[in-house]
Amino acid sequence: MRKYLDVIKSSRLFRDIDDGEIEAMLACLSVSSRNYDKNEFILRAGERTRSIGLVLEGRVHIIKEDFLGNRNIISEARAGDIFAESYACVPGAPLEVSAAAAEPACIMFMDVSRVLTVCGSACAFHARLMRNLLAVLAEKNLKFSEKLTYMTQRSTRRKLLSYLSAESVRRGAREFDIPFDRQQLADYLSVDRSALSGELSKMRAEGLLDYRKNRFILAPGTGDER
Repeated sequence: MRKYLDVIKSSRLFRDIDDGEIEAMLACLSVSSRNYDKNEFILRAGERTRSIGLVLEGRVHIIKEDFLGNRNIISEARAGDIFAESYACVPGAPLEVSAAAAEPACIMFMDVSRVLTVCGSACAFHARLMRNLLAVLAEKNLKFSEKLTYMTQRSTRRKLLSYLSAESVRRGAREFDIPFDRQQLADYLSVDRSALSGELSKMRAEGLLDYRKNRFILAPGTGDER
C-alpha cells in the first residue's frame, strides 16, 4: 500500500491523519486490495458487502440497471474516493446498485466492522476516522440531492443545462471538463444518447455553449436558461 500512500492521504476518509498514523491504521484495519479490468464488476446489485471500497487507481461507476438492461450511472468514484460505505454500514442489506471499473482500477477494501469499532490498542486516530466517515456520508447525501435536481427537469435540454451550469459553478469557470463521455453522460442524466447529442448540437448552434469531447465552454448567462 505504500505506493498509494499519497492517494490514501488525499481521501476524505483519512483527512487530518498524518502519514505515520495512516500506515499504522492500515495495519489495524487489515486492508486488502485488488486490480480490476475496464468494465469488470467490483460489486453487483443483490450482493451483500461488509467492506468499504477506496479507489487507489482508475475510476469506478456506481450504476443501476433495470431488468431490460437500461443503465443509469448514479455517481463516479475517482482515486481517493470511497464507495459502498452505506451498504457496508447496514449489515445484510443487499446492494441496489452495482460498482464497475470505468477503466483499469485498483481498489482497497476495508472491513467496516474494523472501521467502526475502536481497536484494542485504542488508536487515537480511530475517532477521527469515524468522524470522517460520517462527513463523507453527509456529503454524498448532498450530492444525491443535487442529482435529483437534474433528474426532475422536464426535458433533455433542461437536464443538460442544470448539470453543466452546476459543474461550471463548482469549478468557478465557464470552461471545464466533465468526467463522462457521451454515453456515460446520457446514462447519468437518464436520457437517450441520440437525443442528448442532438440537443448539444442545437445548443452549440444557438451559441449557448461549445464543446470538444468532454470539455465544455458555457456562454455568459447560459446558466440562466435553467
